[in-house]
Amino acid sequence: MRLLSARLIISLIIGVMLVSLCASEYEVWVGKRNLRRDLQRRAEVLAESLAGNVERDIERGAFQTLRKTVQHFAHRENLIGMAVYDPQGHVIAITNDLAPRMAETPPVVLDTLKDNHRSDAFQRLSGQPVHISVLPLYSSPDKFLGALAIVHDAGYIRAQSLRIWHETFLSGLAQVVLIALITLLIVRWSFEGPIARTAHWMRALRTGRMPSSRIGVPDVELFRPLAREVATFAQSLNTARTAAEREARLRAEGQFLWTAEKLTLDLRARLGEGRMFVVSNREPYIHMRRGKSLEVSVPPSGLVTALEPVLCACDGTWLAHGSGTADRETVDRHNRLLVPPDDPHYTLRRLWLTKEEEEGYYYGFANEGLWPLCHIAHTRPIFRASDWKQYQAVNRKFADALLEEMRESEKPVVLVQDYHFALLPRMIKQKRPDARVAIFWHIPWPNQEAFGICPWQRELVDGLLGADLIGFHIQSHCTNFLQTADRVMESRIDWEHFTVQRLGHTTTVHPFPISVDATELSLERSSEQVFDGRSGLLKRLDVEALFLGVGVDRLDYTKGILERFLALERFFEKYPRYQGQFTFVQIGAPSRSHLKRYHDLEAEIEAEAGRINWRFQRDKWRPIVLLNRQHSHKEIEPYYKAADLCLVTSLHDGMNLVSKEFVAARHDESGVLILSIFTGAARELRDALQVNPYDIDQTAEAIRVALEMDPEKKQARMQHMRRVIREHNIYEWAGTLVTELCELRLDNEEGIDGKTHLGASAA
Repeated sequence: MRLLSARLIISLIIGVMLVSLCASEYEVWVGKRNLRRDLQRRAEVLAESLAGNVERDIERGAFQTLRKTVQHFAHRENLIGMAVYDPQGHVIAITNDLAPRMAETPPVVLDTLKDNHRSDAFQRLSGQPVHISVLPLYSSPDKFLGALAIVHDAGYIRAQSLRIWHETFLSGLAQVVLIALITLLIVRWSFEGPIARTAHWMRALRTGRMPSSRIGVPDVELFRPLAREVATFAQSLNTARTAAEREARLRAEGQFLWTAEKLTLDLRARLGEGRMFVVSNREPYIHMRRGKSLEVSVPPSGLVTALEPVLCACDGTWLAHGSGTADRETVDRHNRLLVPPDDPHYTLRRLWLTKEEEEGYYYGFANEGLWPLCHIAHTRPIFRASDWKQYQAVNRKFADALLEEMRESEKPVVLVQDYHFALLPRMIKQKRPDARVAIFWHIPWPNQEAFGICPWQRELVDGLLGADLIGFHIQSHCTNFLQTADRVMESRIDWEHFTVQRLGHTTTVHPFPISVDATELSLERSSEQVFDGRSGLLKRLDVEALFLGVGVDRLDYTKGILERFLALERFFEKYPRYQGQFTFVQIGAPSRSHLKRYHDLEAEIEAEAGRINWRFQRDKWRPIVLLNRQHSHKEIEPYYKAADLCLVTSLHDGMNLVSKEFVAARHDESGVLILSIFTGAARELRDALQVNPYDIDQTAEAIRVALEMDPEKKQARMQHMRRVIREHNIYEWAGTLVTELCELRLDNEEGIDGKTHLGASAA
């Protein structure tokens, strides 16, 4: 306790002294600054008052009069003297006391003579601190006569500063002595005994020498509330820890809601010491250079939300194309970095593509070929042999990088994402048959006749069949794929279990509907907040309306944006009472704009919105507000929450997460979703108003029904859809996908007995 008292007193003494020294330093600094400013001001005033007479005497050549004038002002307070110089730096007149000290022209005077501007400086003359203020002299704006130098004694400034230091030090010393005495008395009289007894009791609790049944509160009145809380906290913490572990174990084994924590716990148990590898074109973190600053951003993708807990659980690796302007600056010599930036748990491996590779593999084969091929949106796919060559090369580059990353891993688990890497599964399996490989195809798979348009359909299907598990959003896409494989490949299809056997390898094909993070669906939001949000949004858009609709899409020909605008036009034609009352906000993110089809589409969308607005708008109302730029999810969410309806009119979509994001955002259980029947989400969100986007009148009528629907019906429909999303969220998608992959029996796990049996049968 004595040691504690000594430390406390010494700490207080040091603290008070530091504060006192800092305060003294500040006071000295402020005082010195003010004294210097006052001296500078007095020198300037004196120079200005003398300048007229000095300039006149120089102009007339009355140097004797000039010397008398200079000598006359030589005895003012703190004034050492003054001097007058010609343009060449020669002294014209100088006070008697100053002449011995300024045998040479000071640099500050030379600066004024050189640049013809006022200047001043604090310096030393013959060991004495002085202030020199120099004013240029003119007889006319164009005729420079020289300079007037005013020299003051600045020694009194240091004397004043020392006086402040002395007074402050004595004051601080008195405070230190007084505080130390008071602290010592308080510690001795009030804290020493209670602290000692409390410390002894807490030490017994910490070391476990006190049985939990005998845990009590020490007899110290001063610390009784704290001791009671500590004892209660210790007991409740043990209870809570036990309950949390039990709950986590039960949730991992049961059919409860999937969360990031449940996903992490479940996959850690399944993977054990194994490692997970994810391959995608888009990276989870992008580093961009903004001027001199470095910014890191997360692309608006559900993949990061779903797969990050998986990778964090097993110290995984994510391979992706490094597309950020500062991506190369942030990786190590192996092109790796640890992410997330704030709490690193897994590795991001970046690969670099040349402009030719990106043009051919991504923009060419993937987005001018496969994308329109797989979407029935009546846009002709373009297949070039040069693009196919780059597609093969980039798939090989990613395969080589992945094999390098997996070199030290036993039985790795690989998740390949989307149509950019159709060849990758076969490349990996050929080198690492022990790896568990799954690919998830995020876009639709067309029927076998449509896919037959692709000149390299056999190579693509063969590459996909290298995977152990292929995932699509819905069952019909799985069926289409199996029919395509049956048509173009020598294989055996098991329609009961949805598997394909080819070259001694079995591939399972199942649907895994992707979703959104709905863990916060239980949060409540008041209708007042929604109303304020709507009015605020409309005010920022400079639009007056009673009802609000929203659409959120990339500017892509598969999203049915032009058909949506035609339906809005038809709606205003059929129901003119909504003119001036209903405004539709289309949030459109530009996409692949340097491709001609996308560039033309952006122009068409802008032209169509302009035409409809020109036809109907009046005063401060517009039927359509087109926001043609990238928006973050944080920017979009207020529109979801405030809108009376959300329009999703995709002509063909694998899933469409906008519909689910809208439902997840509606904590008020209001709003109506109008959903295309050609989306994967239409299979799950059956309480949406489902429409054929090609049927303009049907979509227009759905808009009217949505605006006029009873609040009770809106709530019931939204409740049902929110329940679907809550039970089938993004974590369930990742969990079921990885779980099924881990539970599949690999071909090489059949062992020697299986091979011997097959050989004997063949014999």
